[in-house]
Amino acid sequence: MTESVSTRDQLEVTFAPLSPDFARDPYPTYKALRDKGGLHYFEDFDIWLASRFEDVSAIVMDKRMVRSLEDIATAEEIARIQRAGNWHDMPNHSRFVQFSLLDSDGAVHDRLRRQVFKLFTPAMIAKLRDQIQTYVDKLFDSLADRGQIDFVDDLAAHVPGHIIGRLLGVPDEDCPQLRIWSENIVQFFDVDRSNERKRIAETNTTEFYEYLTALKHERERSPKDDLISVLIEAERAGAMNADEFISTCMLILMAGHGSTIDVLGSGMHALLRFPEQMARLRQDPALIQTAVQEMFRYESPLPFFHRHCIEDVEIGGRTFARGTKFGLLYGAANRDPKQFENADAFDIGRSPNRHLAFGGGVHFCLGNHLARLDMDIIFSTLLRRFPTIALVDEQPEYKRGLSVRGPKKLQIAIRPA
Repeated sequence: MTESVSTRDQLEVTFAPLSPDFARDPYPTYKALRDKGGLHYFEDFDIWLASRFEDVSAIVMDKRMVRSLEDIATAEEIARIQRAGNWHDMPNHSRFVQFSLLDSDGAVHDRLRRQVFKLFTPAMIAKLRDQIQTYVDKLFDSLADRGQIDFVDDLAAHVPGHIIGRLLGVPDEDCPQLRIWSENIVQFFDVDRSNERKRIAETNTTEFYEYLTALKHERERSPKDDLISVLIEAERAGAMNADEFISTCMLILMAGHGSTIDVLGSGMHALLRFPEQMARLRQDPALIQTAVQEMFRYESPLPFFHRHCIEDVEIGGRTFARGTKFGLLYGAANRDPKQFENADAFDIGRSPNRHLAFGGGVHFCLGNHLARLDMDIIFSTLLRRFPTIALVDEQPEYKRGLSVRGPKKLQIAIRPA
């Protein structure tokens, strides 16, 4: 027998994702949510939070769960929801960011995903290994004699964006600006949606749009062997329209920046916090692939996503009405002891490791192979070239928010061989 749920029937667990304590260590909060069982209503987002692996994975794989409101709300209802969440009056953000491959469903999602999927297969990504290795080697050459670096700003921030930029067709010299635009746009998806953060998101979306439009015109005149040229042909063939072209390019570039930078930083921090695991990886470099997967599980860089149900659904013995919004706490699910033995232990040889850091179902992360290859090369090269790596700041500050997980900075001391 199922039980109906209302927003008044909520669990008494303190949930403060903008607090410094949560940024420092969200896992006690996640544990409290899991231990309470069921789903927890979070009023700030008008959302039901799923924290247990069983519940999160079930929602992710359920075809009755969607990202977009279009199939479950009228235009007037959507406008009201946007105003309530301060998503309104953002013409370009609404046009290119709030609508995208990530936030579409059904036939639209399938059509857009087909245009880029073939370029992100394991075989296609593997062809980039030599190019990535060369870029990483040069970067380490420039850092080798520094003695101390900020792993995030001096290293991690330079690789993912440049590699995805090259794949798309962005000149190397423009990649640092793309990171700024991406971070300023993505920040508005978190809990704090103040008018100032809204202004920043819309302004940066506009600048990003103008940049991509100019780059598109350049490729139309002179096509190259890059993703922008491929997408131009897709638009000409009627597989996407002009706005979808821009939103897809933006999404690929934004996804190629933040989350990979964050998991590189938290992965490095984990190796330093657990020196026996770093020593183990040095002794057996073949463990790098399972080590990278464990970095994603242990500190999920995108710890929160959402879904809406398009019909009444039952979860954990309770019925939720059509249109209910669910928050998927990947960071909590990936530390669930019912799914992972010694879930709070960082184990670079963990196998099997069926984590949810890449999501699941039709929205499974398209760039997961590229992100893992970047990390494979960066950490393998780092450990090979630097016999001494030490943490300078014992308690690095982590980003605040529900949708991100990664250190702002990570000062480390390095000594080359």
